[in-house]
Amino acid sequence: MPKAVWNDLVVAESDDTVLVEGNHYFPRAALREDLITDSATHTVCPWKGTASYYSLSHDGKTTRDAVWYYPEPKPDAEMVRDRVAFWKDVRVVD
Repeated sequence: MPKAVWNDLVVAESDDTVLVEGNHYFPRAALREDLITDSATHTVCPWKGTASYYSLSHDGKTTRDAVWYYPEPKPDAEMVRDRVAFWKDVRVVD
């Protein structure tokens, strides 16, 4: 089962991920609420739409914008709606 791991903590775990462009998109409900804070960062993907971000924080450590998601994905990217993906210090393992 894929897991997103950050600083030895499992941030998300699910057997229902969607693989898009090499990234596992986990169900939003699988993300640990106690580790995330909203970010003001936004980026634009030409085919998926505008991404929003969360930062991860725990035990005095923070990784800004480590989690991204598409609140309103474009029609061709509906498969990522209500899902999150990870980068920076987060690794996804099976």
